[in-house]
Amino acid sequence: MLYDITHTTRFDYDVPVLFARCNLRLKPIAWAGQRLLDYDLSVEPGGELHTARAGAVLANVTRMVVPQAVDRIEIVSRALMEVDRPAQAPDPEDPTVAEIARAARLDPELGPEGPANYLFPTPLIPHDRAITDWCAETLRPDRPIREAAFALAVRIRKSFKFDPKATMVETRPAEAFAKRGGVCQDFAQIMITGMRGLGLPAAYVSGFIRTIPPPGKERLVGADATHAWVLVWCGPEVGWVGVDPTNGIWMANDHIVTAIGRDYAEIAPVDGIFLGSGAQHMDVSVDVAPKQMVAVSR
Repeated sequence: MLYDITHTTRFDYDVPVLFARCNLRLKPIAWAGQRLLDYDLSVEPGGELHTARAGAVLANVTRMVVPQAVDRIEIVSRALMEVDRPAQAPDPEDPTVAEIARAARLDPELGPEGPANYLFPTPLIPHDRAITDWCAETLRPDRPIREAAFALAVRIRKSFKFDPKATMVETRPAEAFAKRGGVCQDFAQIMITGMRGLGLPAAYVSGFIRTIPPPGKERLVGADATHAWVLVWCGPEVGWVGVDPTNGIWMANDHIVTAIGRDYAEIAPVDGIFLGSGAQHMDVSVDVAPKQMVAVSR
């Protein structure tokens, strides 16, 4: 599947700002099942763009600096992506939940793709006993890991209401869990909290999901904004597997991975500072449009 992806972020300032600097994590990364064919990043009314280091996360980071006084900034990211990622097929012979927890503690890889990086709490995703106990009902120690992870994603989808008014970006998993509502960030963080609480590596994924559903299919939740879901480490042979608890589905051809980290704060699409005295207003729009793939005869 080919996708045209347009992500637009607009900042409007009540009083012109004298300087702005942001980190942009909008360019999709190289990841299994997807390939970036073309990319363009523009800033209006103008700014300096430099490649920056991603650090301990998996992301393409661009540093944007606007050194002149402006009353608005518009950042437009355009990508052409090819995605060929079939849905997972759990195997009864998969390692069990208990075996994955044990293997994660012994795995020597400490880089951004290593399981050890995603075992521990973070400021946005702290340990929580109530969430862990709730998830443990599904993540039984003797259950195959892919079967268990998918079952948990489906359970979250059925147990929680998608409600953009229930939470904010800084809302912790415990609050969303108590309200039984929130958005994709909350559902991903609840799942990650429970998995990490049981010693299972789970990563936070920022990305996109197709805007226009296939004929006869329901429109997926989260299609008008940056989406979030979960990667689960399923052992050295299977590797990382994506599940979407907002929609109760596997990460497959409808998903495009932009960045992978331990929580939202590490891989936010846009973050930064500005020098000014007035209020800032931000508007974000996302469009993920499927394109027809044309076969070329030779």
